[in-house]
Amino acid sequence: MRSPSVFRVVGEDGVGVVADRLGDPSAPAVVFLHGGGQTRRSWGRAAAAVAERGWQAVTVDLRGHGESDCSPDGDYRVERFAGDVVRVLEHLPPEPSIVGASLGGFTAMLLAGEVAPRVARAVVLVDIVPEMNPVGASRIHEFMTDRMRSGFASLDEVADAIAEYNPHRRRPADLDGLRTNLRERDGRWYWHWDPKFIDGTAAAPPIEVTDAERMHRAVGSILADGVPMLLVRGQMSDLVTEERAHAFLQRFPGVEFVDVGGAGHMVAGDRNDLFADAVVDFLLRH
Repeated sequence: MRSPSVFRVVGEDGVGVVADRLGDPSAPAVVFLHGGGQTRRSWGRAAAAVAERGWQAVTVDLRGHGESDCSPDGDYRVERFAGDVVRVLEHLPPEPSIVGASLGGFTAMLLAGEVAPRVARAVVLVDIVPEMNPVGASRIHEFMTDRMRSGFASLDEVADAIAEYNPHRRRPADLDGLRTNLRERDGRWYWHWDPKFIDGTAAAPPIEVTDAERMHRAVGSILADGVPMLLVRGQMSDLVTEERAHAFLQRFPGVEFVDVGGAGHMVAGDRNDLFADAVVDFLLRH
């Protein structure tokens, strides 16, 4: 598999958005949207698995994350993320499939259900439902804000912090892979995203993630348009508990469901083999 090609588009309000493309540019696209505090690199293995099966895999850095621009006026609303993705889709064949994890899943809901109806051929939500478990959400917020501004003295410190948050995942022996989610500045390592996104100082934070009814309406609209949807849950997730997944599926019985054993909230990173197989199977059927 060749290295991905990088392309850049101008998103809403002039923010530059960076994406990777892996595979044939004329093939149907599968667009991956990462979670808050992550970058497009978090999809590396999943994107490769999809591209190997004949799709083009497109991974996007949301505004304020990775190599995409920060919003100059602190506009990090989910609908703004979705608007940026619309600009990315203008460079792809029509009717892509959208795969969104956590914040990327919220973005996929508003993108396909409100901002650009019928834009997607299929939607995959990765460990996210409109009504999250508040305990799990708080735990994620605490992990993201811990040493957000002070940074880390070494990659070992970063690995220790990740291991404490995610104890069931094996601590990597080679820490070089962590560099893709970090910036080095003055001898310290910082997360590769704009602190304004989550520290309360943004002029327009992603407040939609707390508006469960709006998100439910978006999901309902997607399904009403005949767009197939899959929910992939990490079996050990404390954000999408078994009860909350069950409630979501009862509300939307048309949504397909896969529970990935051995995975927490970071499903693709924890069990990429099972995750990729589930996504590919769903896409082949639809």
